[in-house]
Amino acid sequence: MDQIKYELPETEMPRQWYNLAADLPTQILPPLGPDGNPISPEMLAPVFPMNIIEQEVSTERWIDIPEEVRQLLAMWRPAPLFRARRLEKALGTPAKIFYKHEGMSPAGSHKPNTAIPQAWYNKQFGIERLTTETGAGQWGSALSFACSLIGLECKVFMVRISFEQKPFRRVMMETWGGKCVPSPSEETQAGRHILAEMPDTPGSLGIAISEAVEQAVTDPSGKTRYSLGSVLNHVMLHQTIIGLEAKKQLAMAGVKKPDVIIACCGGGSNFAGLAFPFVQDKINGDDIEIIAVEPKSCPTLTRGPFSYDFGDTAEMTPLLAMHTLGHNFVPPPIHAGGLRYHGMAPLVSQCVVEGLVKPKSYHQLKCYESAVMWARTEGFIPAPETSHAIAATIDAALQAKEEGKEKTIVMNWSGHGLMDLLGYEKYFSGQLADHELPQEDIDKGLAAIADLPNAPENKTGKW
Repeated sequence: MDQIKYELPETEMPRQWYNLAADLPTQILPPLGPDGNPISPEMLAPVFPMNIIEQEVSTERWIDIPEEVRQLLAMWRPAPLFRARRLEKALGTPAKIFYKHEGMSPAGSHKPNTAIPQAWYNKQFGIERLTTETGAGQWGSALSFACSLIGLECKVFMVRISFEQKPFRRVMMETWGGKCVPSPSEETQAGRHILAEMPDTPGSLGIAISEAVEQAVTDPSGKTRYSLGSVLNHVMLHQTIIGLEAKKQLAMAGVKKPDVIIACCGGGSNFAGLAFPFVQDKINGDDIEIIAVEPKSCPTLTRGPFSYDFGDTAEMTPLLAMHTLGHNFVPPPIHAGGLRYHGMAPLVSQCVVEGLVKPKSYHQLKCYESAVMWARTEGFIPAPETSHAIAATIDAALQAKEEGKEKTIVMNWSGHGLMDLLGYEKYFSGQLADHELPQEDIDKGLAAIADLPNAPENKTGKW
């Protein structure tokens, strides 16, 4: 019988996270304060606990995973690596397609890989409650789940359009004890300001971040902190457990080196989780194509400039050097809510600047078409976000067919779509449409950052 799953025993779960900041040939630019000067770690203390801040600024290559965190992750990790044999056959491709199945977690996605350590570190620091934002609801569900295990209160500001499209995500959060409110809301100054200006706004991750940060920093007790599910260095760090496991599993499958690495990219977390351990190999000489896939309706990497920008709409966060569409940008209400962020992780952005990572963008109809093909061959129904990676994987496999090359493709299957079936229903009934983003919409968003500090594209030119 042909092998389908490659599973590691719990004893083989990684004991350390990999920090790409130690190996990037050109380091990311420092976060800046409102005055344009680099911020100190202490300036982040009202937002994050110091043990998280230490990871955020670390340049150590390997950082130990606390044993208690490993024990909690063992509820579903190591996650299996699958060989997509039925999809290969349907495509008639000589390529070998592997996918890391991150939908096995209780929350149904890769997000608990960082939610659990973040909740654990906050608890160790004496924090009692966390605030956060969520797009499609994957991160809000994951943090609510983690807080229920660790013993913290959880408040989630969910982008309004996703709150309306995905009601059962709210129920999931409430089941784990989290409180979920649509954003923008009347509960914060930032939310009230946005509603006064745009009462019918579908919301955005930038707005929801503003609300969550505001509630954290204005708590007079000092017992609330903010938790982010993507973008920042410590989040990328925690997710690398995906790629580190995948390396061991590919060795089990007899693969010495993959040819193509693919993952969807909204803020960067699931992409970094699979890709960063392989980016290290590429830096050290391996010939690997690494593809980050995003929606054409929110083309941060493919059409956004590399610039300093705020991570949120109300300008409460530090300025980060990243690819961005402008912190005021509100993307069309596509169903891949987790890919509707205006910016990109600085580490991912620097990989693109350096040429280590290639970005691609797809329309949602092609992604849904690819998702349905996946479901009818591999069985698992993917999240709309994951479908972007599937579309690129199918294209890579068909390219291998055209070239007659037996390539090895590895994809991150970042989460299931069982809470996203409304999007599938609309796709089958012809109610979905592609959103070709006009350049004037991008120009309007970028106008808000015209006076912010420039971010030079430092690179070696090697890739």
